[in-house]
Amino acid sequence: MQQHEIYMRRCFELAQLGLGQTESNPIVGAVLVYQNRIIGEGYHQKYGQAHAEVNCINSVQKQEVVLISLSTLYVSLEPCSHVGKTPPCVDLILKYKIPHVVISCLDISSKVNGRGIQTLIEANIKVEIGILNEDAILINKRFFTNQKFERPYIILKWAQSRDGFIAKANAKTIISNPISSVLVHRWRSEEDAIWVGFNTVLIDNPSLDNRHWKGKSPIRIVYDKTSSLPATSTIFNQQQPTLVFNPTHSSTKENLISIQLEGINEIKQIIHHLQQKHISSVLVEGGAKLHQSLIDLNLWDEIRIIESDIRLNEGTKAVQVPSNTIQIESFNIKNDVVKIFKNTTINL
Repeated sequence: MQQHEIYMRRCFELAQLGLGQTESNPIVGAVLVYQNRIIGEGYHQKYGQAHAEVNCINSVQKQEVVLISLSTLYVSLEPCSHVGKTPPCVDLILKYKIPHVVISCLDISSKVNGRGIQTLIEANIKVEIGILNEDAILINKRFFTNQKFERPYIILKWAQSRDGFIAKANAKTIISNPISSVLVHRWRSEEDAIWVGFNTVLIDNPSLDNRHWKGKSPIRIVYDKTSSLPATSTIFNQQQPTLVFNPTHSSTKENLISIQLEGINEIKQIIHHLQQKHISSVLVEGGAKLHQSLIDLNLWDEIRIIESDIRLNEGTKAVQVPSNTIQIESFNIKNDVVKIFKNTTINL
């Protein structure tokens, strides 16, 4: 069992290299082991491209291909058994006659949900399931949230002063230090979309892109509640896909997509649209009204707060962390403290 856990943790490390790149698909890692030696490993690198098992087998050195049929395949999520953008991974396992497959957790999507495992068992392959199952679900929290609750994984993020303000009144305010800013851009690279409120665009005129970390920029989202945001706002520059929800019209112009809402339950409508567009995760960077709306609806999974040692004494107050919360992480970045909380009412 300890040996299984060692190789499965390597699968998890590989899987997380695909974070932010697989869109609605899960992140998955795979390791091929022959006599306690890794001869191949891979992960799902990008949506629509080869899955982890394929990349793992393809990584085996030419002179060691003969060992594949004598090896154990470790994979962090149940291999797929259906034809999607790529062929079924179980077919590849059968083709190479891999005799032993160790799987961390089931793929609960309707297209798989045990079918991959059943196919392997019917082919007389030894299958073990449940190695570090909870950890596997955790690294795929976005995917499991999408499948179970039919909505994106939602992260509320803000920076606040030591006395609990996120900005001076009606003024763009920089609170966190430059190193913390790099962390925020890393977070942006890991999520499919970034969402801000009307006033944040109006006052801060943010770019909402990823400039300080490797990887892509997220899809930008804003609710232009009065269809009056200035056309010169940076989010309209079309340098990355942008969804502008509004009460008056729908249109598409290159990277800029306007979507008309009906005027009731706008937040829920937006989340529904995001799910329909296969956006698996959203980083909500503000402002306080948007954060509070999502908290009131209990439509959030994580809260990430960067607290600086500066004091503003007045301005816009940060929302209160709700009671249905547990702190899961805390660390310092120079004079900033990063605190991460989890919604205790959301069980995957």
